[in-house]
Amino acid sequence: MDTQIEQLKATFEMLPDWEERYRFIIDLGRKLEPLDDEERNEATRVRGCMSQVWLVADESEDDRLHFRGDSDAHIVRGLIGVLLMIYSDKTPREIAEIDINQIFTDLNLEQHITMNRRNGLYSMVETIQRTANRQLDS
Repeated sequence: MDTQIEQLKATFEMLPDWEERYRFIIDLGRKLEPLDDEERNEATRVRGCMSQVWLVADESEDDRLHFRGDSDAHIVRGLIGVLLMIYSDKTPREIAEIDINQIFTDLNLEQHITMNRRNGLYSMVETIQRTANRQLDS
């Protein structure tokens, strides 16, 4: 299992309650790499999210995908941070093999976010997976 994912799970387990976990998630959002204004456009906007969300994928020389993202909502920025811990700096094959449903179950995340945020979260996951699949198909 990936060390970033293990670290995320361990942090969630260490925090005593969901109030603390939300603080951690929001803090992840504060640490996101900034996007340039021109990177916030229709091509990078994630559809299916209630708030504005943008995801950018940069490909490294060793075929790893480095994701960056932003949102106009603090908790959503934090959820982007969670997804980047899970998906960023991995190869398209590694991304395709991640069982995101199991990770969300392990984190008990879905029970603690609203239906709209859950839908947005899965829209972000689909965007990341689609980006990885395009790389695999090329």
